[in-house]
Amino acid sequence: MGKKTGFMEFEREHAAERDPRQRIADFKEYKRTVPDEQAQRQGARCMDCSIPYCSMGMDIEGSTTGCPLYNLIPEWNDLVYKGRWKEALDRLLKTNNFPEFTGKVCPAPCEGSCTVAISDDPVAIKDIELAIIDKGFEEGWIQPRVPHKRTSKKVAVIGSGPAGLAAADQLNQVGHSVTVYERSSRAGGLLTYGIPNMKLEKHIVQRRINLLEQEGIRFQLNTAVGTDILADTLKADYDAVLICTGAAKPIDLPLPGRDLNGIHFAMDYLTQSVKETLGEAPVDPHLNAKDKNVIVIGSGDTGADCVATALRQGAKSISQFSRSLQFPFQREPLNEWPAYPRVFSLEYGHEEAKMLYGEDIREYEIQTRSFKGNADGTVRSLYTERAKKIRDEQRRQFVYEEVPDSGEEWKADLVLVAIGFEGVENSVLDDFGVESSRGVISAEYGKFATNVEGVFAAGDARRGQSLIVWAINEGREAAYEVDRHLMGTSVLPTVGAASL
Repeated sequence: MGKKTGFMEFEREHAAERDPRQRIADFKEYKRTVPDEQAQRQGARCMDCSIPYCSMGMDIEGSTTGCPLYNLIPEWNDLVYKGRWKEALDRLLKTNNFPEFTGKVCPAPCEGSCTVAISDDPVAIKDIELAIIDKGFEEGWIQPRVPHKRTSKKVAVIGSGPAGLAAADQLNQVGHSVTVYERSSRAGGLLTYGIPNMKLEKHIVQRRINLLEQEGIRFQLNTAVGTDILADTLKADYDAVLICTGAAKPIDLPLPGRDLNGIHFAMDYLTQSVKETLGEAPVDPHLNAKDKNVIVIGSGDTGADCVATALRQGAKSISQFSRSLQFPFQREPLNEWPAYPRVFSLEYGHEEAKMLYGEDIREYEIQTRSFKGNADGTVRSLYTERAKKIRDEQRRQFVYEEVPDSGEEWKADLVLVAIGFEGVENSVLDDFGVESSRGVISAEYGKFATNVEGVFAAGDARRGQSLIVWAINEGREAAYEVDRHLMGTSVLPTVGAASL
C-alpha cells in the first residue's frame, strides 16, 4: 500500500486554508481541496499495515477509534498514490454514501488510529477522501444511479440528516419507493441548518439532494410528522417507516437567571445564522452577535462553530467556557494509540479569534453558577467559579470541586449554551408510541426495530448525539434491516462487508 518508504520520505501536509483575516469577513468555506500532487504524496505515506486500525470503527476509552463505516482507506490511499483516481472513487463509494460531507465535517477518528501516528503525524486521510470525491464530481464520474427495477414496497424516512439520507439512498438502490419527510424548507437536517457554511457550504448539500431526487427519492419538505402528517397515516400508507430525526433536544442550564433574554441554545443561534446567510430569514438582532459581548458555554464542535459565527457577525468580545482541563499538547501515557488522541487543538474559529483578539479565548476548569440581568430583563453578566476535576471518595468517578474564592463576574450581552443534546423531541415519540430510554428511541443496534411493528429507528434518534460517520453507518445498517423486513432477505451490504 502506498510507497514502502513514503512515511519516511514525506511529512504530513495540511489542506491550505484561507487567511483568517480575510475569511472572517464572509461565510464561505475556510479550507481548500488539496492539489492532486499533495494528495498523492499523502497516499504514499500510507503503510502496508497488517491490521489497518483506521478502517475499523470501535469504541476505546469512550471515544470512537477508526472509521465506523469501515472505509477501505489503505486501498484508496494506494490508488491515489498511483494516480488511479477513478478506481479510488469506486472503492470509497463502496462504504460511504457521502464522502463530500465526511471529508469536510468528520473529526477523522481514522487519523488518530493511523499506524504512522504511533511515532509521527498521521496520513492526511480526510484530505485525501475529499480530494477523491471532489475529483469524481469534477470529472463527471458521479452520475444518477436510477434503479433498473422497482419493487412494490414503499418506505417513509423521517428526517433528512446523514442517517436518513444514507438509509434512503440504500433503500432506493434496491428498488423501493422512498419518501423522505423533512420539517424544514430544505433537506439535509443538521448538514444544512446546524453546520455553518464555513465548514460546509449548502450548495454541496443541495448537489447531493438533487442527485438523490434524480435517482427517484422523493423529498416532502415543510412537513412536520406529528403535526402536518400523523404517524397513523404514515403507517397506513407505507410498508415501513424509519425514524431518523436526530437527537436535537438540547441540554439546558437550570441556573438562577436562566429566563433572562439573551440566553439561547447554540443550535437555535447557528440555525438562525444559516437562515440569514441563505436569505431565508431576516437578521434577528436578538440572535445576532454584532457589537455584543458573547460567552459560549461548552467546549465541543458546536461551541467552536458559535465562536466562528460570532466573529463573522462582528462580536465585541468572545469567551468560551469549558469545565474540563485543557488537553495536553502530546498524547499522555494513558491515552495510547490507537485510541482517539486527546490532545490540544486550535479549531478554525479559535485560530480566528486568537488572530483578532491576540489570545486564546477559551477558559478551562470553569463553571457557570448564575446569570444577572438588566432592569429590562436582558442578560448583563454571568457569575462563575473555578472547579478542579478530582476522584470522589470512593474513587469510582470524577467530580468537580470548587476552588475557594475563585468567583468572577463576566460581562455578557449574548450567552450561547452548547453543552450537548439529551435526546429526541417528544412529539415524534408520542405520535408513534415508540418506547424510549434516556431520551432516545429503544431499538437494538443491528436490528433497529422499535416496539411498533414496521417502525424502525437509526442515527442519533436511536444512538444519541454522535458523529456523522456513525449516522451514515446506522442509516446503511438500518436500510439492510428494513429491506430484509420487506423482502425476507437483502442484497444490501452491511458495514464492513465491502472489505470481504
